[in-house]
Amino acid sequence: MNGLEIPRILMGVAVMAVVTYLLRMLPVVLFKKKLENPFVLSFLFYIPYAVLAAMTLPDILYSTASLLSALAGLAAAVLLARMGRGLLTVALGAAAAVFVAERVIALL
Repeated sequence: MNGLEIPRILMGVAVMAVVTYLLRMLPVVLFKKKLENPFVLSFLFYIPYAVLAAMTLPDILYSTASLLSALAGLAAAVLLARMGRGLLTVALGAAAAVFVAERVIALL
């Protein structure tokens, strides 16, 4: 990295900081009264879950050697989570399911 790139990097960081600040500050400034609309409240409640799913699902499906082993791990994780298991148990169960599925696929 040469000396000419440092100002460009700092400018990029500054722009990202301003954009991030504006996105967090504008709702506070624009919406001074409490939100009471049930639809809006429900919509805002589920946004983090939707974003998390949209970010992680592609990585889940393409992080293993085959799509079948990824689906096996996903199915194991969903099943364990629906059974009320903790995060560590779900993660270890999904990893074990992927491990077993990839061994079975290798034998075929």
